[in-house]
Amino acid sequence: MNELHQKINTLKKSELLNLVHKRTQEFNAIDKNSPDELFRELCFCLLTANFSAERGIRIHAQLHSCFCTEPKETIAKKLKAAGYRFPNTRAAYITESQQKKETIQHMIHTLDREERREWLVQNITGLGYKESSHFLRNIGFEDYAIIDSHIMELLERHSIIHQPKTLTKKKYLEIEQKLRTLATHTNLSLAELDLYLWYIETGKILK
Repeated sequence: MNELHQKINTLKKSELLNLVHKRTQEFNAIDKNSPDELFRELCFCLLTANFSAERGIRIHAQLHSCFCTEPKETIAKKLKAAGYRFPNTRAAYITESQQKKETIQHMIHTLDREERREWLVQNITGLGYKESSHFLRNIGFEDYAIIDSHIMELLERHSIIHQPKTLTKKKYLEIEQKLRTLATHTNLSLAELDLYLWYIETGKILK
């Protein structure tokens, strides 16, 4: 962990610090009292699961205004025309969740940390622990780790974890705790740490 710790601390002294700060400010600027704004962010996380993050960002920016109200067939056609890989499946996920917009907004304000994520996993088709954590991070909750194959490969190279064959809930929470320890040692939130780790692994700061 010491080598990774040193890499992060070096990056914190670079111009990357300002970019990470800007990105976390954008997450915190999301209006948690707007069911539509929250739902559009939820749709972003539905789109980027098992898909290119950069292409997902571009397609979401192009189409997000239709996600709150349009029917499955219309959304599927627009996703397909935009070059999205899973137009029918994701359109079904989005439209199935449309009726839960108000519930999502209420849940954000009334449930505690673990309950929020568990509610999303259990009630929103297409969201697992990673995608639910991604959504919560993107709307300003900084104490969730977004654990995907890139992050696990990085942690394994630094002998912090042994990458599991299957990322169960138990394994997810175990890895999240190791990331929380790293975040504490580097004086970062989990949201900030994720951006630094993603940069170390890909050379990019995304969403």
